[in-house]
Amino acid sequence: MELVIGAPAAGGGCVARADDGRVVFVRHSLPGERVVAEVTAETKSFLRADTVEILEPSPDRVEPPCPHAGPGRCGGCDFQHASLPAQRRLKSSLVAEQLHRLAGIDLPVQIEEVEAPDGTGVTNGLGWRTRVRFAVDDAGRTGFHHNRSHDIELVETCPIASPGVQSVGVGTLRWPGAHHIEVTAPPTGGPAVVSVETGRAGLSPVPTVDAGLVVDGRAIEGSGRARFEVDGHRFEISPGVFWQVHPGAAALLTRCVLDGLEPEPGDRAADLYSGAGLFTVPLARAVGRQGSVVALERSRRACADATRNTRGLDGVEIVRSDVTPATVARRLRAPDIIVLDPSREGAGQAVMGALAAIDPPPRRLAYVSCDPASFSRDLRVMLDAGWTVRSLRGFDLFPMTEHIELVCILEPPGAHR
Repeated sequence: MELVIGAPAAGGGCVARADDGRVVFVRHSLPGERVVAEVTAETKSFLRADTVEILEPSPDRVEPPCPHAGPGRCGGCDFQHASLPAQRRLKSSLVAEQLHRLAGIDLPVQIEEVEAPDGTGVTNGLGWRTRVRFAVDDAGRTGFHHNRSHDIELVETCPIASPGVQSVGVGTLRWPGAHHIEVTAPPTGGPAVVSVETGRAGLSPVPTVDAGLVVDGRAIEGSGRARFEVDGHRFEISPGVFWQVHPGAAALLTRCVLDGLEPEPGDRAADLYSGAGLFTVPLARAVGRQGSVVALERSRRACADATRNTRGLDGVEIVRSDVTPATVARRLRAPDIIVLDPSREGAGQAVMGALAAIDPPPRRLAYVSCDPASFSRDLRVMLDAGWTVRSLRGFDLFPMTEHIELVCILEPPGAHR
C-alpha cells in the first residue's frame, strides 16, 4: 500500500493511516515520506508494515551503514536509514509524546549526544556496543533475529559492535550446539569474555578464542568476569549481569545521578534494582563512614558481583530481594536519597506508590530509565502524589536504535529548589 508517513512510534517505526482508517506502524520510514509499504502483520485495529520503496524521501534519509539493515533483514537497529541528528530528534519526539500521553505533562527533552572515552573507536554512531548477544542457527553460525521473528539473519561482523567485540571474531567461527553467545569487551582494554549458552545440546567442539570463555555458566578460560573501570573503581561483571553497553555510559550516568541527588556525608541512601553496584559504589563513597547505602537487587549473580565490587566500602548492605512495596517499607529505613534503575518494564504503580508514601520523604529521588513509556507511567504516580520534576535529561546511548536513557531527578512536596 502507498502511505504518507507521520510521527515516530514506539517500536522503531512511524505511524501512517491505511485507506480504511486503520493505524499502520511502518518500519524503515521517516516522518513526511511517501512510501510503498508491505504489510507484515494485521490485527482488527492496526497493521504492521515494512517500507519497500521510497517515493518521496525525507531529507534526513541516509544510506544504512550496515549491509544487513533493511526490510526483512536484521531487526537489531531501527534508525540506520536516518542521520544521527535526525535519530535524536525522533527520540526526543517519542519521549515528549509518552510524557504527554502517559504522565500528563508537556516537558521537552533534548536527547544529548554522548561522547565516548578516547581510544574506544566510537564514531558516526558505530563501534559503540561493548556487549553483543548473537543468536546461533542449527549449523552453528551466528547472527541476529529478524524483527518480531525467530528467523536469524546470518552476520559475521556487526558495525555497532565495539572494536574489542569485533576483534574476538566470534562471527567467523562455528558454534555447533550453541543457542546464543554473548561477547563482552571492556572499553578500557581488559580481556573480553565470551559466554555461551547451549541448553541441553552441549558445545562440541569448543572453538578457540582469544578471550575468557564461559559455557553454560562454567568458566573454561579465565575468571569468566569482565572488568570495567569507572572513576578509578574497578567493577567485575559476571555473564548475564546487567551493565551499560555504551563505553561512555557508566561514568556519564554516575555523574548525572550524583549531581542530581547531591549526596552529603552521613546521608542514608537507597539503591533499588542495584545490579552489580554501579550507583552503590559512588553513593557509598559520597555518604562516607557516617552514612549508609542499602542496595536491593533480585539477581543472585548481580548481588555476588555487587558484594565483590563494594568490598572495602563502609556502610553498604547488599540485599537480595525483589523491589516490592513491602521491601520498600521494611528495608529502606527513612532514606535521605534514593536512586532506582529498573528494567524496561519499570518499577510499577505499587512500588512507586510506596516510594511516594515514605514518611518523612527522601530529599531527592533519581529515576534512571531506558523506556519512556514505563517511565512515564511511573512518573505519573509521583506527580499525582505531589512530587515535582527538578530535572530530566535524555542521552543517546544506543545510536542507530530507537532506545534512549533518561535520568529524572524528583523532589517531594514542599521541597525548596
